[in-house]
Amino acid sequence: LSGQMETMFLHNGAYWIIFIVFMILSWVVSARLKSKFRSYSKVPIASGMTGRDVAEKMLRDSGVTDVTVHSVAGELTDHYNPLKKTINLSSTVYSGASVAAAAVAAHETGHALQHAQSYAWLGMRSKLAPVVSFASNWIQWVLIAGLVLLNSRPEILLVGIVLFAITTLFSIITLPVEINASKRALAWLANAGITYSGTHDKAQDALKWAAYTYVIAALGSLATLIYYIMLFMGARDR
Repeated sequence: LSGQMETMFLHNGAYWIIFIVFMILSWVVSARLKSKFRSYSKVPIASGMTGRDVAEKMLRDSGVTDVTVHSVAGELTDHYNPLKKTINLSSTVYSGASVAAAAVAAHETGHALQHAQSYAWLGMRSKLAPVVSFASNWIQWVLIAGLVLLNSRPEILLVGIVLFAITTLFSIITLPVEINASKRALAWLANAGITYSGTHDKAQDALKWAAYTYVIAALGSLATLIYYIMLFMGARDR
């Protein structure tokens, strides 16, 4: 094999190592999260409050009156929509009166409070969202073209790197947003007496594993970005 082909095989090998490692990590964390959620869904909340009750009480206690709580289909599909100002809870969380339901509902309400209080990191993520949406529509095709034409037109890969860097930045900015929402949730659950010494650690554990999914996604995106940068630098130096 020529030196050029050997270099390409080495780069391809590095990419697949990164891909496989983070795919396995993502699968392990996701499976662990689902296992934790199923387990803590069997642990009742003493007050008997459902996820909907928890979210609505947390909103009232925080003085937020323009956010509504809704039920959505699916498992672990819970999210806050800042455009519509809705807290959307999966059916098991919306109707469930468990530690898992309370933790998830309070976490999503934490995002609503971030929005109401103009939390800086959430604002940055919201402003970046339209750019990320545009980048996501083009990034795959630009990267493919950049790899195919790497030796003759390396600048195409550079454009793909810029687009990928935007999505990576979004993943990194998401981390403090998610961690802060969990901190708000756990503090309120304890202060409001929703959780106590026998259940608070379970709520904390559930949200911890949810946060790990974002950490793995951010690290995987960063590792892949570094790979593309090294590939571009190698092509430019030849």
